[in-house]
Amino acid sequence: MLQSSLISSHHDSVLPCVGCHAEESSKPAMVADVIRAMQRPSAVIAMLCWSSNLKLQLYSALEGENVTQITMMQFLKAGTVPERHAQDQHIVFLADLDCPDIISYFQTSSLNKHFRSPFRWILIDSGNNDTSQSYIPNAVGNFDILVDSEVILAHHLGDGSYRLHLIYRIGNNTDWKKEFYGTWDERRRLQKQVMEGEIILRRIDLESYELPICYVLTDNDSINHLYDNVNDHIDTITKVNFPTTNHLLDFLNASRKYVFANTWGYRVNGTWNGMTGYLVREEVEIGGSPMFFTSERISIVDYISSPTPTRSKFVFRQPKLSYENNLFLLSFRASVWYSSIALLLLLVIVLFIVTIWEWKKTRGHEDKKLEADSGILRASVVDVVLLIFGAACQQGSTVELKGSLGRIVMLILFLALMFLYTSYSANIVALLQSSSSQIKTLEDLLHSRIKFGVHDTVFNKYYFSTATEPVRKAIYETKVASSGSKPRFMPMDEGVKKMQKGLFAFHMETGVGYKFVGKYFQESEKCGLKEIQYLQVIDPWLAVRKNTPYKEMFKLGTKRIQEHGLQSRENRLLYEKRPKCSGQGGSFVSVSMVDCYPALLVLFYGAVFSVGLLFIEILTKRRNDILRKISRAKTLGVDVEDY
Repeated sequence: MLQSSLISSHHDSVLPCVGCHAEESSKPAMVADVIRAMQRPSAVIAMLCWSSNLKLQLYSALEGENVTQITMMQFLKAGTVPERHAQDQHIVFLADLDCPDIISYFQTSSLNKHFRSPFRWILIDSGNNDTSQSYIPNAVGNFDILVDSEVILAHHLGDGSYRLHLIYRIGNNTDWKKEFYGTWDERRRLQKQVMEGEIILRRIDLESYELPICYVLTDNDSINHLYDNVNDHIDTITKVNFPTTNHLLDFLNASRKYVFANTWGYRVNGTWNGMTGYLVREEVEIGGSPMFFTSERISIVDYISSPTPTRSKFVFRQPKLSYENNLFLLSFRASVWYSSIALLLLLVIVLFIVTIWEWKKTRGHEDKKLEADSGILRASVVDVVLLIFGAACQQGSTVELKGSLGRIVMLILFLALMFLYTSYSANIVALLQSSSSQIKTLEDLLHSRIKFGVHDTVFNKYYFSTATEPVRKAIYETKVASSGSKPRFMPMDEGVKKMQKGLFAFHMETGVGYKFVGKYFQESEKCGLKEIQYLQVIDPWLAVRKNTPYKEMFKLGTKRIQEHGLQSRENRLLYEKRPKCSGQGGSFVSVSMVDCYPALLVLFYGAVFSVGLLFIEILTKRRNDILRKISRAKTLGVDVEDY
């Protein structure tokens, strides 16, 4: 219920004077009935030149039990600006066109965009008996009340009745349109016309009104290939949405004016260039090329839909596992390695005990030739360890045990190590064909040995050069545009070819880039592709100028186009999804030096160690020869120096 405390301090006194005759008028009752018919919460802001008694009648009518949705009432004095104490969608402006200075009030309201959605208006006109369909009062004739407005003109017919119309214009300075809203008289009250659909649906036909639309073309030749799919990897986002935005304007029955820009628009020296600049200056109604949803743009343009779900990412072939790990250690888990070492130690101990036992048995034998046989394993820890090592490497052994127990132990030894060697070798082969999965974030990519490249586009150059986040800034300064070298911005086909060779990450629009991947890559090479997001933006959105009256129409039209499948059809024609891995098992993987690096390192260290041992043995032999000569000289009594 409307409370008197909600009445603004700007109103005239509404206290009735004692003994005054009640002023008879149908205006308050008509206004109350119209507001009640809206069936929405309403906060009334009134510019009226009525008497205090008539205002009191309006207040009483709005306070009635049938108008419970009224939440506020505010009467304005001439020259004052309304105070919006409620949400915009609740505000109903009430104005009497017979009031003086009403045109000045309308000028202020027009500047404040009060004639636009979601505000509502009730205009009372009682100064002309013209009832023709084209009649519009002079007080509002020069103002642009456009298609998104809800302005009810109540025209007094002279007998206490009113004819009500919704009035609007399709565009600035176009002819007026009127929708019959209903009639009101004191006997039958409000007789509202049945209207199908919301206001936007009823006004969806723009009657060939020209709407300017802007597209971004980074290549001048693209203007000749907006339909024929020639060079569809250039300006793809525009070529995808050019037919669908034309469908949108056809849906609205609007003619079009094309405007082309070479960039999406960025703030330069305090002003916006490109397509965003056209929207900010209100030179176009809609941007036909979707652009990124950024915090800077959200305050100056409105976004309506995301028609093309595409992202720009770093795409690279995951490097071989050997680039990040030692395959010769990675073949077994830690528990398997520990178990294998424990098995070898156990075999060393068992074989050493059996060897000692056989040698004790051999010493008691009469046949001394058997003891002198070099093919028999000696009871030496070094000999046993060398035998075990040779068996683990499947090299065999030149010595053996002659007894039954020793042969059984040798059989178990070689059989167990054969299975162990087979498993190890099989894992090595499998790992040689595997890709590393350790590069998961931008930071991992930054610290890897992978080289970088970026597709040469306007937005890539802008976002890479202006990145402030530490990792992204480091990527640009150290990998993309390092000091003393040319920035690595390159065409799409060049970047994809480098990516095919491996150890190269290429930043590209994935929907376009995967078409080149399908063109250049073998089936097996499509496996192991990895994506990492660089730009901190979401999918591009269609933008319209701020406060455009056609915003809801555009939103409705784009949803219809998406629901009917027209947008997805265009997306499928020009964009490719990530290729599926279908030929990984049948591929041939060559072994590179990186894969063999740990083995070559062991060979190198072993060679160095063996050469070192050779020198030590030579020195030891010479030392022993000298000591032997000295000992012989002392035995013969010869002077050592003479000897």
